[in-house]
Amino acid sequence: MLSYDDFFERLALHDLAKHHAHFAQHITQAMSPTRHGDLEHWYQALADLPDLSQSLDVKDTVAVGCDTIDSATRAHIDVALRALIPWRKGPYEVCGIHIDTEWRSDFKWSRVAPHLSPLEGRKVLDIGCGSGYHCWRMYGAGAAWVVGIDPSPRFVVQHRMISHFAPPSPIDVLPLGIEHLPARLNAFDTVFSMGVLYHRSAPFDHLKELRDTIRPGGELVLETLVIEGHEGEVLVPRDRYAQMRNVWFIPSVKALTFWLEKVGFEAVRCVDLNQTSMEEQRTTEWMPSHSLANFLDPDDHNRTIEGYPAPLRAVMIAKRPEAGKKRRHTA
Repeated sequence: MLSYDDFFERLALHDLAKHHAHFAQHITQAMSPTRHGDLEHWYQALADLPDLSQSLDVKDTVAVGCDTIDSATRAHIDVALRALIPWRKGPYEVCGIHIDTEWRSDFKWSRVAPHLSPLEGRKVLDIGCGSGYHCWRMYGAGAAWVVGIDPSPRFVVQHRMISHFAPPSPIDVLPLGIEHLPARLNAFDTVFSMGVLYHRSAPFDHLKELRDTIRPGGELVLETLVIEGHEGEVLVPRDRYAQMRNVWFIPSVKALTFWLEKVGFEAVRCVDLNQTSMEEQRTTEWMPSHSLANFLDPDDHNRTIEGYPAPLRAVMIAKRPEAGKKRRHTA
């Protein structure tokens, strides 16, 4: 089993300490070996990592561990890391081993980072964090504490593998979805939800859940699929979208702006629009299954294989109003 002692020690330092039992219960349930047949195998891969000197360099590639090791040790680490394939968010470098992940997540960070309120000293929540790549970037930008949540145990163990070779850092990646968080936390200075909204069958519920994790006056960073169109336009795929089964609603930017305002956010703005490229999302040896190139029309990369508009992603920034401020549209 993984230890979460560091997380609970940090939890005790904040007003979230009252939720200790809630977090403990849901973490235990999420990481139960009876629910995940590969979990013991992943634990063994983590246990097989050697104890080496720790280092961290947070740049476009998050690099950990010393690369001055012998070839046999490097090969041993490589085998352990590959036991957790696929690696989707990155890139990483571990003791000189380059993990070329499916997503060049540094591309997304370069689009998001210039528009953020300074993260220095902030308490940050990253929803759907995967292996925690963006958590490292948030920490590198000065965040005092970063909590990442993702319901996939594979990604949680991947984060532990990266952390194994890094100095102790105030980053906690938990095996939880947003629905497993205590209600109405009202706790985080900045909350990120990137690549989650379109997987939700009830998008307004998700937006309200996001709102309720943020302290009054705090900031939401929402990145999601959008379409071009007017305020009332929303794409609801008939079956799959870019070969994904669980895509429910893809709004226009104007519709999404209205949605955010309706649940009580203010100062809503779209700061970036970007059509996903095959340089940003692709098949690699660390993620060898199908990727974006297989999801687009081979004759027209502006359309998905199903005939829908190709993935266009918007970055929205919004603020939760200060306490006591009247809101025009609160659902």
